[in-house]
Amino acid sequence: MLLTIDIGNTNITLGLYQGETRGPSFRVATIHQEMPDEYGMKFLSLLDHAGISPEQITGICMASVVPPLTSKVIQACEKYLGHTPLNVDAGTKTGVRILYEDPKAVGADRIVDCAAVQRLYGGPACVVDFGTGTTFDAINAEGDYLGGAIAPGIGIAAEALFSRAAKLSRVDLVRPPSAIGRNTPHAMQSGLLFGYVGLVEGMVARFREELGPRMKVIATGGLTEIIAAETDVLEVIAPWLTLDGLQIIWELNQ
Repeated sequence: MLLTIDIGNTNITLGLYQGETRGPSFRVATIHQEMPDEYGMKFLSLLDHAGISPEQITGICMASVVPPLTSKVIQACEKYLGHTPLNVDAGTKTGVRILYEDPKAVGADRIVDCAAVQRLYGGPACVVDFGTGTTFDAINAEGDYLGGAIAPGIGIAAEALFSRAAKLSRVDLVRPPSAIGRNTPHAMQSGLLFGYVGLVEGMVARFREELGPRMKVIATGGLTEIIAAETDVLEVIAPWLTLDGLQIIWELNQ
């Protein structure tokens, strides 16, 4: 059984695969201060909850955009799960040709997402990943990675608003009753949610102008559902896309 791990700035997602079939998946908070032993115990607890013993894990594939945590998670996997992970980086065989000016500058998660889209959906495609940042990645008809765009995530925007405006308090990221807020919390929710919907729709339209009308739009990331509920431009909702990409890359490297 393969364990996949995606280390992001806000969340760490994990998934178990038997061949190409995804089993239990988990999402936990990224905590920079935790040590390898703490991560190891957390992984064991998640596996135990899923009824999986460490001995059933036959390999681990991971991607990380948090360098300080990369070595900690590798140590945790080696000590508690008995495997050294395949850590996807610029030298890993992914099946994706990277046409970025500096291929090494592309986040591993973005390339892993593209590997999944190339195999599962085909190009041309735009991958929208709602995470700490909101990223838009372009794949051409041949499955090559062209580049993309990076915007602050909705969580970052909300925190900046709360911290820089003395009279504004934190609000839940939920749909307000209407776009025109009749009180300050609803006005903030409208600006955050509907403002980001406008951002997504605008960027998708611009990508389609460059990639053509056949472009597919695949959405992933922890905040996908709240945005997808407000727009029809997100054609495929794939919350575990990065984990699927890690499984695909693992198979390519065996």
